[in-house]
Amino acid sequence: MTSVFLPSLLGVIHLPPLPGSPRSTGDLGPAAERAFREAELLVAAGYDGIVIENFGDAPFFPGPVPPITIACMTTCARAAREGSKGLFLGVNILRNDADAALAVAVATHADMIRVNVHTGARVTDQGLVQGAAHQTLRTRRALAADRVRIFCDVDVKHSAPLAPRPIEEEAHDLAERGLADALLVTGSGTGRAASEADLHAVVRAVSVPVYVASGVTIDNLAAVRKAHGIIVGSALRAGGRAGAPIDHDLAARFAEAFRASRR
Repeated sequence: MTSVFLPSLLGVIHLPPLPGSPRSTGDLGPAAERAFREAELLVAAGYDGIVIENFGDAPFFPGPVPPITIACMTTCARAAREGSKGLFLGVNILRNDADAALAVAVATHADMIRVNVHTGARVTDQGLVQGAAHQTLRTRRALAADRVRIFCDVDVKHSAPLAPRPIEEEAHDLAERGLADALLVTGSGTGRAASEADLHAVVRAVSVPVYVASGVTIDNLAAVRKAHGIIVGSALRAGGRAGAPIDHDLAARFAEAFRASRR
């Protein structure tokens, strides 16, 4: 696979409930408008890229999502693409539908998908979620979408292992056997900081880029300097409240602090 640009600072757009999900009003308009507006905001604030996800659709499907979710995510990802003016774009379809995310990425010219459980199996609030790296990689090849990078969580948040393993072993398998293009280290839940020891162990274990993907704030940026980059969501919202709209001033201050921490 040819080398491509990988961003160091990614902001997350948390979409409100989409049509078909329990809390939806049935109107896709507000979600598409948020995707466009927040993509513009993140561009203006100096982010390298964006990840869009169906955060408001809880409770999530453990596996394949219905066609309405794929259709809505495609519309919202296209809006984010337009608002971002070509910025690096990632798609995450919760909880773990990698095939749907790939389809949306191909349809919207996105650059990356996030997969919560790519290899192995995890006990989650959705039940047992199993990785399907064998299927995801073959789907990407069948869609002639090798340019779409696959970012995979290690010891993903809101889950527990069936059989505990050292995190460096899980990371090695993800990169070497699951062929992940980048790995993501998280805390135990949304907005919770990742362990600095876990980050260092994963960085040492693999040769692919490693990101910290939860719990990063302006105050703990120094602790994640060993990561290739970060994916930030909660810290861009008033009160750190996941799912709320992005606050422009918070997003701009975070980007400025991140750049300063990397100098």
